[in-house]
Amino acid sequence: MYVFQCEDSIDGIFTGVYDAWESRLGHKNIQLSSSQGGTFLLFSEYIPVSVNYEKSRKVGRTLITRLGAPFYETICKCAMADGSCRKLPMDKANAIYQAIVMALALPAGAKVLEYLGEPCIACIFELCRQTQNEGHHLLEFLRFAELANGILFSKVHPKNYVLPILAEHFSNRLPLENFIIYDEPHSAAAVHKASKPYFITDANFSEDAFTEGYSPNESQFQALWRRFFETIAVEERINRKLQIQNIPKRFWADTVELRDQ
Repeated sequence: MYVFQCEDSIDGIFTGVYDAWESRLGHKNIQLSSSQGGTFLLFSEYIPVSVNYEKSRKVGRTLITRLGAPFYETICKCAMADGSCRKLPMDKANAIYQAIVMALALPAGAKVLEYLGEPCIACIFELCRQTQNEGHHLLEFLRFAELANGILFSKVHPKNYVLPILAEHFSNRLPLENFIIYDEPHSAAAVHKASKPYFITDANFSEDAFTEGYSPNESQFQALWRRFFETIAVEERINRKLQIQNIPKRFWADTVELRDQ
């Protein structure tokens, strides 16, 4: 068995798909792994894969051209998920590779994503849903703060790499605003300039890099919002369990009205 070890990212996994396909070692003899370390398989040859953006773009173009944009988006959301499939002992990179091989080989093409009886498809379905669910949560309560220079800034701590989902939504929702969404766990930021397309870049901001530079009115607006949140609450009907269910507690540090609870 040949195991291609790739970086846990969309570009890393797509590069692994490219190298594995080009190796001509036979799809049944190949596995992809995006996990670092772990248990090594006996009698297997491990091949390291370095990220190559041109190879990644080629794989992306092939998926869109031959299998369609929805298939490509599903594969990307699976690659953005945190870790491997929980219900099935399968690495997400290997699930993606197997699904692509199956889709390109069968007349059904992109419809293979409906074959939930296949372990690789079941894994992709689970991880894609995991990414979409967290992205939906953050779209509902992500909070922007106005900096002294007028830029809107938000810091989030997602488990999955949902920054592209957030950036796409808010660039359409706020096309005339300058904003930054900082994903601290993944050291990345989505930067949007008014009336321009957004872009995602590596970032590593210090804890107080922006909070010390709020606009004069930002603290007042935050205080007003917290007061409004407390005022409309009916004390006898406060349900902490339901609140945690709707907004997981790990997100509270990024939510103005729940930060100090």
